[in-house]
Amino acid sequence: MNLKKPLPPLDVAEQQRYIAQVHAENESCRIATGKSLYAFVQTFGCQQNEADSEKLAGLCEAMGYTVTQDVRVADLIVVNTCAIREHAEKKTLSIVGQYKHLKEQKPSLIIAVCGCMMAQEHRQNDVKFRYPYVDFVFGPSSLHRFPQLLCEKRRLGKRIYCPEEAEYTVVEDLPIRRESDYRAWVSVMYGCNNFCSYCIVPYVRGRERSREKEKIVAEVRELVQKGYKDITLLGQNVNSYGKDGGRAYDFADLLSELDAIEGDFVLRFMTSHPKDASRKLIDVMAASKHIAHQFHLPMQSGSDRILSSMNRHYDTEKYLGIIDYMRKRMPDVTITSDIIVGFPGETEEDFEDTIRMLERVRFDMLYSFIYSPRKGTPAAEWEQVPREETAVRFDRLLAVQKEIGKEKNDALVGTTLRVLCDGVSKGNDALYSGRTDGNKIAFFEGTPSDVGKFVFVTVERADAFALYGKKEN
Repeated sequence: MNLKKPLPPLDVAEQQRYIAQVHAENESCRIATGKSLYAFVQTFGCQQNEADSEKLAGLCEAMGYTVTQDVRVADLIVVNTCAIREHAEKKTLSIVGQYKHLKEQKPSLIIAVCGCMMAQEHRQNDVKFRYPYVDFVFGPSSLHRFPQLLCEKRRLGKRIYCPEEAEYTVVEDLPIRRESDYRAWVSVMYGCNNFCSYCIVPYVRGRERSREKEKIVAEVRELVQKGYKDITLLGQNVNSYGKDGGRAYDFADLLSELDAIEGDFVLRFMTSHPKDASRKLIDVMAASKHIAHQFHLPMQSGSDRILSSMNRHYDTEKYLGIIDYMRKRMPDVTITSDIIVGFPGETEEDFEDTIRMLERVRFDMLYSFIYSPRKGTPAAEWEQVPREETAVRFDRLLAVQKEIGKEKNDALVGTTLRVLCDGVSKGNDALYSGRTDGNKIAFFEGTPSDVGKFVFVTVERADAFALYGKKEN
């Protein structure tokens, strides 16, 4: 089945009927066989994708599935994809390819592929013709229709290719199965209006749509009441919250209201765009009780010429003005950023400008990427920088930032920092790990009772990417 026509207007009550129908069918199967049905949700990409997957898992539970981490026992596999870079798409398709043998072993297995990658017609066609064992696909705009699509697949037995919604919308009150009981994602808006020349997000996530303030405040208040300690507000351009729909309040106003909630928690947000990083926002952070003194502010390039070509709507002077004001108001602020290396047209001088900005700003951490052409974006059609040149620049960028990161972390040796403990370190089971209020990774000797709680750690040594210390009693 190929749903070529636009879907009818959303009827939330109708989706509830689909949920109830699948739940009844799954319950009948459980009674008849004595076995539960299992759902496996796999996530690629950003924090927004992780938040979406928590809703997909919540819908699975509402429909009577038991969510599992073992794909081998699954009766339903949902792969939530990312489209931000070519490598991510190829990795996802490779893993989807590995599920062919599971379908052969269990013909009743249902496989769905969703998310940003599936909002692109050429990727839907890839799945349609190269992965015939995938049962249905849908993009981010149709996440709330997941129960309907699953019902249609079960009823008709045919493959379904769901088109993107004619109009993107905000759907509230979907069930959520959170992965953690002390860290939480809260989406405050969706989509993007910026149309950076390299970025696929506006094409796969739609235009900016803000949630109602009352819904966000109620969700955060409930999380705090349940004992959540670390809450991150999400949006493709989170600090443009409220600019759509003629709202009388902005992101700084929202933060102020959330900060007024009583409780022992830290509030974060990402990702910000420099063109919308106002002094009002920084002032609210500086005066707050709960908002982390941490700011992720993607710079992307240190060359004004490249920033203009990227359609970023700011220059290095404006960017530095934001940084300087932030450090004036919050001397302890942790600042991280994104950099793209090898953007089309980048010269050696452009790259040197980026290095000079790194040395001027001195980020605590940097997320750097080699430019990846995205089909459908303007920059994908421009002349590309030779890969060998990009690789040399990328290595140099990493070396410069590693030195800066080490110096920044060395300055914390001897200080005592609050850390939210995540549990035993994956790389060293003799240590526990967690995140500081500045979102730096810290390793220390802990106990099982520390997990999900704030502890205080005195930093004894540091490297470029982490802190190591002793937990205070």
